[in-house]
Amino acid sequence: MFGDYDSFTENSFIAQVDDLEQKYMQLPEHRKHATDFATENLCSESIKNKLSITTIGNLTELQTDKHTENQSGYEGVTIEPGADLLYDVPSSQPIYFENLQNSSNDLGDHSMKERDWKSSSHNTVNEEPPHNCIEQPQQNDESSSKVRTSSDMNRRKSIKDHLKNAMTGNAKAQTPIFSRSKQLKDTLVSEEINVAKKTIESSSNDLGPFYSLPSKVRDLYAQFKGIEKLYEWQHSCLTLNSVQERKNLIYSLPTSGGKTLVAEILMLQELLCCRKDVLMILPYVAIVQEKISGLSSFGIELGFFVEEYAGSKGRFPPTKRREKKSLYIATIEKGHSLVNSLIETGRIDSLGLVVVDELHMIGEGSRGATLEMTLAKILYTSKTTQIIGMSATLNNVEDLQKFLQAEYYTSQFRPVELKEYLKINDTIYEVDSKAENGMTFSRLLNYKYSDTLKKMDPDHLVALVTEVIPNYSCLVFCPSKKNCENVAEMICKFLSKEYLKHKEKEKCEVIKNLKNIGNGNLCPVLKRTIPFGVAYHHSGLTSDERKLLEEAYSTGVLCLFTCTSTLAAGVNLPARRVILRAPYVAKEFLKRNQYKQMIGRAGRAGIDTIGESILILQEKDKQQVLELITKPLENCYSHLVQEFTKGIQTLFLSLIGLKIATNLDDIYHFMNGTFFGVQQKVLLKEKSLWEITVESLRYLTEKGLLQKDTIYKSEEEVQYNFHITKLGRASFKGTIDLAYCDILYRDLKKGLEGLVLESLLHLIYLTTPYDLVSQCNPDWMIYFRQFSQLSPAEQNVAAILGVSESFIGKKASGQAIGKKVDKDIVNRLYLSFVLYTLLKETNIWTVSEKFNMPRGYIQNLLTGTASFSSCVLHFCEELEEFWVYRALLVELTKKLTYCVKAELIPLMEVTGVLEGRAKQLYSAGYKSLMHLANANPEVLVRTIDHLSRRQAKQIVSSAKMLLHEKAEALQEEVEELLRLPSDFPGAVASSTDKA
Repeated sequence: MFGDYDSFTENSFIAQVDDLEQKYMQLPEHRKHATDFATENLCSESIKNKLSITTIGNLTELQTDKHTENQSGYEGVTIEPGADLLYDVPSSQPIYFENLQNSSNDLGDHSMKERDWKSSSHNTVNEEPPHNCIEQPQQNDESSSKVRTSSDMNRRKSIKDHLKNAMTGNAKAQTPIFSRSKQLKDTLVSEEINVAKKTIESSSNDLGPFYSLPSKVRDLYAQFKGIEKLYEWQHSCLTLNSVQERKNLIYSLPTSGGKTLVAEILMLQELLCCRKDVLMILPYVAIVQEKISGLSSFGIELGFFVEEYAGSKGRFPPTKRREKKSLYIATIEKGHSLVNSLIETGRIDSLGLVVVDELHMIGEGSRGATLEMTLAKILYTSKTTQIIGMSATLNNVEDLQKFLQAEYYTSQFRPVELKEYLKINDTIYEVDSKAENGMTFSRLLNYKYSDTLKKMDPDHLVALVTEVIPNYSCLVFCPSKKNCENVAEMICKFLSKEYLKHKEKEKCEVIKNLKNIGNGNLCPVLKRTIPFGVAYHHSGLTSDERKLLEEAYSTGVLCLFTCTSTLAAGVNLPARRVILRAPYVAKEFLKRNQYKQMIGRAGRAGIDTIGESILILQEKDKQQVLELITKPLENCYSHLVQEFTKGIQTLFLSLIGLKIATNLDDIYHFMNGTFFGVQQKVLLKEKSLWEITVESLRYLTEKGLLQKDTIYKSEEEVQYNFHITKLGRASFKGTIDLAYCDILYRDLKKGLEGLVLESLLHLIYLTTPYDLVSQCNPDWMIYFRQFSQLSPAEQNVAAILGVSESFIGKKASGQAIGKKVDKDIVNRLYLSFVLYTLLKETNIWTVSEKFNMPRGYIQNLLTGTASFSSCVLHFCEELEEFWVYRALLVELTKKLTYCVKAELIPLMEVTGVLEGRAKQLYSAGYKSLMHLANANPEVLVRTIDHLSRRQAKQIVSSAKMLLHEKAEALQEEVEELLRLPSDFPGAVASSTDKA
């Protein structure tokens, strides 16, 4: 029944325990205290030195002790080296030892129970491993001496009974699966992290198993990403003295050079070894989602949290679980919001590292201004947070170095050689910097064109793509979304029927999956092109469609994407050949940075031996293109002052609101430390930085967002201090564009006069983003049709806003309008109709057809409105007069965020579960977070269509982590409610009395 210990007879394990006790009892010089020490030495020394109980994550693991001799010092009581109990006792024995320690009555000694708990202290994976030495107890109290005089036989009988009962129970109980190899691996990881931690603290040059990280990290990279070895430049960069000393760093390499891996290793060092949180800022939502998905497996395996900062809730992980650090992955806007929250709560130093991907975006409009504000605040408020910036397209690096106080590393390394070509008519030229005009003749296109094909494909795209597909991949960059779809269809019309046979089964699966996520709907263009291995890729796709198509392209099922320029700066989808349909983005001529980003997608490491880019141009654009391929990258300039309401004014409001700088001198000093401050001599022509600072503060004061206090330090010296008003704090907390804060206030105020609660339409109108209104061009016939279907309550909403059915009817019929109506209100109400219909039907395809709008546009509208709804909620929370909106906005934000049936929302909180997957899980019976947390990944794989084993494990692990986090958050809330308030009158009085 128990292996070698298969009975309760003389040769049994129990008999050996009995003999061991007898030997202790028979030592004359120790007979007096034998009853006391026999039990203690048996449990604490012989067994505990063999089996130390360690908690790793939520699993109880066994660790083998190196010592084989009993620590008591008695010659007659030693354990043979071969008698390793770890291999012989039943696997549920750890439960017995835990129960033995919990028992207060069985051994009758309370002090001994305390010693047992101390000697078997539980350690997490990041703590020091337990020492295998146990202090000899000291028992001086009377109660202890009374216990020592109790019957020897009763004590020994108690031990034997314990062991018998436990072993019998083990035989009946289902034995849990205990992997010895996993125990040893987890122990090794624990030891390696501690070694690495000490290495970093001592600033040693010894980098440990894997760049100051456990070897398990190296194994995970091999397992999940197929990376066995780092490039030479990556090794050089990671071993720089500046990196070892935790200085700020900027590094620049060509696209696909492997920049992200260096950042990931540095992030893991910070999380696992330095025990600090990390923020990674990425330019686009799609990349954030991709990165979260890619790194969540690492977080689950290594015990840290990977999450997108929930700016809509403004939440942080509960402090109860701060021993597990968080990797926040966020867009530029959400990253700024997180940094503000950390500064406000005094926790900015908990942020050990900030990584910025695409650092050159600091020079791009309002988003660049927001990124600059974020980095400037970190530099000003924290002396311990390290900043890492990376980019493929940087020119004036010196300015960025000065701003970030950073070291600079660069390399021209590319894992796959890139050859650049230009195509004019039938001739292809190779870009050659040594040639007189920058290019040399390469070859003539050799492809037989029919008259029809020449007319349909004047740029010879079919010839260029068929040289590489279907065996290799190809990207065709097009100037517009519509052009992407047209080009994809045109190419497929002239492809041979043989292309249909290539991975035919897999392509059918892609079409089937697209129909599933579209509730039976499928784009007619994709229906025609996917069988040929071709698809378009632009913002008109939904996020689910885009993800599915990207996976199909990455696995080689699809071999050709026709795409817009956003793909170049977005998801990592490399190709053997990249073709630029024209040297334009929309109607704008290509910039050097854009060109480099696009052609940088050519050449896939580990797949292709070479990468090619071909830019198609007309003779009229030849001179401009030659300048394009030879000129240096564009300089990066600050937009902090150019973007007034989203830049300098927002910055000043937050500086004062966060109390980073509250007087004129400090604010001016802060501005000198910004990227704009570094470049002020170049950027400022007419006014000085001091004048701009004063003017911006004056504007904020006149708008009622700030209040100025004048302090007279002496007759000659005057200091101007500022504090934020209620409206200013509401705008700052809600991150409302200052161009719209007074309009929002007015709209909310007016809404209170006649808020229609019978439908969501009025509330949706109030949360429809102002900055999307200018892009809206209503279809007046559709507008009139929707208007005529409104209920009386909904018509009341339109009447309150001043939009009548007769006005819309006249616009639809092309009649002249006599009465003037605010165009912004009319357009905003139209967008509200789209959102209102979407919330009722929750099917983007149906709404897309009803309003004749691209489904991707509708999804972006929904995402933008969910974000703005959250901003309006925070705005209202700061203004007591708008309390009536708060609960309504909480519910609306949740509905807008998920836009699914209420029962699917809990499932969609789990990483990797989007609407389609949530529906599958719900139909299979997994209807709550608890269901997913307790699911068996193997059962999920068998139950859910198209779910890989890795995805199933990720979903279960993420659900467990989320459930644990929610439980801890609730526990903290309970403790907070039960805690005596710091301002409680009695507490103040008592503290005064003590003083």
